Amino acid sequence: MTSSGGRRLVLDDIVDLRAYERTRPDRRDRIMALKAKRRVAVGPLCTLLFENRDTIHWQIQEMARAEKIISDDGILAELAAYNPLIPEPGQLSATMFVELTSEVALREWLPKLVGIERHVVVQLADGSGVRAVVEAAHDAQLTRDDITSTVHYVRWELTPGQVAAFSAGPVTVAVDHPAYVATTVLSADTQAELLTDLLADPVAGPVAGAVTGAAPGAAVGQP
Repeated sequence: MTSSGGRRLVLDDIVDLRAYERTRPDRRDRIMALKAKRRVAVGPLCTLLFENRDTIHWQIQEMARAEKIISDDGILAELAAYNPLIPEPGQLSATMFVELTSEVALREWLPKLVGIERHVVVQLADGSGVRAVVEAAHDAQLTRDDITSTVHYVRWELTPGQVAAFSAGPVTVAVDHPAYVATTVLSADTQAELLTDLLADPVAGPVAGAVTGAAPGAAVGQP
């Protein structure tokens, strides 16, 4: 089964729980290394985890494991919730964490930081800036007039020219909220990693030696 949504996941991508347990340690090591390149701290209170198909795949598998979700309907509900967080070419997508660890800090900062999810800007070397937009499916659940959430889902839409400027670098991520201002320059590793989200996925060419007109189901070109 394939997805009509480009990089989006489909039911057949999600492994059943027993099979997942057998491969989970290796998957975890790979995803933790990937997340290390995709996690960006912007000052002491804001962390962005830039998502891609692999991180969202992991999230859904972990949710199914934790909640013992085994039905197709249950998995389809998780896919509907998380697929919008996978960036398509020309997009970046992130889970934004407001890093508050005490009740006192939560009471002080969450009312101050209302709207912070709309104050994250990717600043490019050509002088342009791309402001985050809030993931619509989660906006109503996480946004209130008097207090913000500690988690938000945001994305950025870049033009082809802005993608080229991102590639050239340097790239800065800034928060310009009235109550919180901070900036950070992406490392070369993180910039290169996020560029894979922005660029179109490579199209596989014909397999050397493949026989034209192979019978349906023949394993031509499979890894």
